[in-house]
Amino acid sequence: MNENFLKETTSICPECHKVLQARLVEKNRQVMMVKSCSEHGTYEDVYWSDVDEWERVRRYSTIGDGLENPRTEVEKGCPYDCGICPDHKSQTILSIIDVTNNCNLKCPICFANATAAGYQYQPTLDQIKAMIDNLAANKPVSVKALQLSGGEPTLRDDLPEILRHAHAAGIHHLEINTNGIRIANDPVFLQRVLDADVSSFYLQFDGVTPEPYKTTRGLDLLPVKMKALDNLRTAGHDSVILVVTLVKGINDNQVGQIIDFAAKNHDLIRCVNVQPVSITGRIDRNKLADYRITIPDFTKLVEEQTGGQIKRSDFFPVPSVVPFARAVGALKGTRFPEFTMHEHCGMATFVFVEDGKITPITRYANVDGFMNSMTRVAELANTGHKVKANVEMIRSLSNLKLKVLGPLIGGVMKEGTYEALGRLMRKIIMIGAMHFMDPYNFDLERVQRCGIHYAVPDGRIIPFCTMNSLHREKIERQFAKSIEPIRV
Repeated sequence: MNENFLKETTSICPECHKVLQARLVEKNRQVMMVKSCSEHGTYEDVYWSDVDEWERVRRYSTIGDGLENPRTEVEKGCPYDCGICPDHKSQTILSIIDVTNNCNLKCPICFANATAAGYQYQPTLDQIKAMIDNLAANKPVSVKALQLSGGEPTLRDDLPEILRHAHAAGIHHLEINTNGIRIANDPVFLQRVLDADVSSFYLQFDGVTPEPYKTTRGLDLLPVKMKALDNLRTAGHDSVILVVTLVKGINDNQVGQIIDFAAKNHDLIRCVNVQPVSITGRIDRNKLADYRITIPDFTKLVEEQTGGQIKRSDFFPVPSVVPFARAVGALKGTRFPEFTMHEHCGMATFVFVEDGKITPITRYANVDGFMNSMTRVAELANTGHKVKANVEMIRSLSNLKLKVLGPLIGGVMKEGTYEALGRLMRKIIMIGAMHFMDPYNFDLERVQRCGIHYAVPDGRIIPFCTMNSLHREKIERQFAKSIEPIRV
C-alpha cells in the first residue's frame, strides 16, 4: 500500500508506555500514526480519517505561552513530568476534579469508576478545597471553569459546599459531570446544588433510543435522561451540555437525531459535546480498527444526518477563536483564557434554532475575516495604538450580519465579561467534538498543548490525556481509601 509521509512526531508504546518516535503518513486519504516498539512491535492507528480536513485545520495552529507558575520541573521528559511542567504550552481552559470514583453504574466503557478499578478514590473535602485553590492560583490567567467529575460526583452529599468554595476562590463557571440518575430521582438534592449556583450540567447522553445505553452503559437509561431534563427544566435551570460517547457501530447513526433533540430543547440545552471513544485499556488490534472514529468522521456524519443543514466546512478547530480572546484582552488591558489547544484536538460550530430550522453561525459571519481583524486589533492595542485598535474593532463588524450577531458579539467585545458571554451562549447551541487520546493514537505535541487539566491531591495539574492514559491509577491508589471492590 502506498503511503505519503506527512510529519514526524512522538508517541508512546501502548503496552510498556515507553516514548517512541512516530510518523504521520497518508494512506488512502487517511492520516495514520505508525510507531514501533523494540519489545512489542509495530502499531498503526487512524490519527485523522480525512487528510484534506487535517490539512485545512493545520493553518489554525497557535502556540500558547503556558503557565508562569508550573508546578513540576522537567526531569524525566514528556509525558512523565505532568504537573504541569515548564514545557507545557497552553493555559488551563477547563479544569477537572474527580471528587469520587464511586458510581451508581458499571459502564463497560468507563475508565474512572471504583468497580472497574477495584479501589475507592474519594478525596476529602479539605483536599478538594486545596485543589480548587491550587487551580485558582494559575498565572497569568486564573482558572475560569471547573468541572466536578468522577465516577458519579452527585453521590457526594457535600457537592454544594464544593461549589460554594469554588465560587469563593473566583471560579464561577462550574459544571457537574453526571449520568443524571440522582438528578432524576432526588429533586431535593438537585435544588441544593442549584442553590449553590452551579452553572451547567454535563449530562451523559449517548442517544435518543434505548439501544446505545444498553450497549455502553449496561441498561436502558433513556427514561432517566428524560426525567433529569424535566426536573432541570421544572427547577428553572437552562444550561445542559449533552455529552455523547461516540462509538462506531453503536450510536454513530444517531448524531443527527441527537442534534435535532438538542434543537427541540434549546431552551435548556446549550451544547452537544461529542467524544469519540478512547481506548485506555488493552484491546485487540482488529477491534481497535472497528471502534476507532475520529473528528472528520463526526463532521461527515453531521452533514449527512442533518441533510446538509450543518456542513463540514461549518466546523472550526478550537484555536481558531484565539484572536478574539487576545483582541478583547488587549483592549481591556488584561488577559482572558486563550484556547491555544492543538488544532487536531477538537472542532466545533455554533447554530441558531429559528422556526425549527438549524442555521450555523457561519451563515451570518465570515469567521476567517472576523478573526483576521481580531488579530490586527490585538497587534494595534499591544503596540499602544488603542484608538486605531477600536476603529479596527468597529470595522471587524463588517464580517458579521449585524441584525443577528451585532448585539451578541458586540456585547462580549464591549464588556469582556463572563455574563456577556453567557448571554451569547444562551442564543446558540454549540455542536462540537473533542477527541481525547489513548496510548494507540497518543501524540506528545497534543499533550503539550492540552487545555483540559485535572487537579489532583498531591498539588499537580495534569493534562487530560496523560491522566487517563498514564497517571490515573498511580495517583488514585496513592490516595485510595480501600483496594476492595466498591459495591454501589
